[in-house]
Amino acid sequence: MLRKFRQRSYELENIDCGNYTAAEYEECIVELQLVNEWLGDARTLKRTLLHDVEESSGRRFSVLDVGAGSGELLRVAASWACENNLDFSGVGLELNERSAKAIVEESTEFPNIRSVRGDARYLPFSDGEFDYVMCSLFTHHFVELEIINILREMSRVARRRIFVIDLHRHPIAYYFYTTIGKLFLHNRLLREDGALSILRSFKRAELRELAIQAELRDARVSRHFPYRLVLSAAAAVPKAKQQKPSVAERAA
Repeated sequence: MLRKFRQRSYELENIDCGNYTAAEYEECIVELQLVNEWLGDARTLKRTLLHDVEESSGRRFSVLDVGAGSGELLRVAASWACENNLDFSGVGLELNERSAKAIVEESTEFPNIRSVRGDARYLPFSDGEFDYVMCSLFTHHFVELEIINILREMSRVARRRIFVIDLHRHPIAYYFYTTIGKLFLHNRLLREDGALSILRSFKRAELRELAIQAELRDARVSRHFPYRLVLSAAAAVPKAKQQKPSVAERAA
């Protein structure tokens, strides 16, 4: 029974295959926001990225959310910034056209949030363009080599840190979702893909190894309730600030 939790599943989800109708996707956007609120992604964001902002004592910060969905976590950050009298700007990157539109449609009360269509593996931004770069429940959709590239890209366009929030591949999380979820979830994509997402997700050591392979600086992996893992790391050193080789090294 527990064998399937030893390694990641690579079975594609409906959302990855495009196996859904327009109506199902619209319903998924709405219900997913409720699920994320219920399962604590907003709380995790406040305890990680927003806590780092608070510790920095700065008065302004910018965030890029990679694979932002409908932008619910950007709105959490914007609301938190308002409550703390901070200047915030947020960008949600989405490859899916409908999701990119949803970010703008759902964020009308936050003019400091905008959306950009683009590929997470080739971020269309300059080095160090954002203070923070984050993603949530996103990396498990990719294979390891793609994740490593995404982590490098996130680190490249960040000035301070990156934060990767994803699922913890754990039997309790899986069986809780597959039993309780059937009682409350109406959308087929959430019922089917949610369980598979857990099987496609990570153990703590696996995320740490991906950070090592991506050559991230000051990488840390922490666990958060309920069954969330957070990988955080310092931004990449800008190329202009990288240490130049010594005369002896150049001569060699």
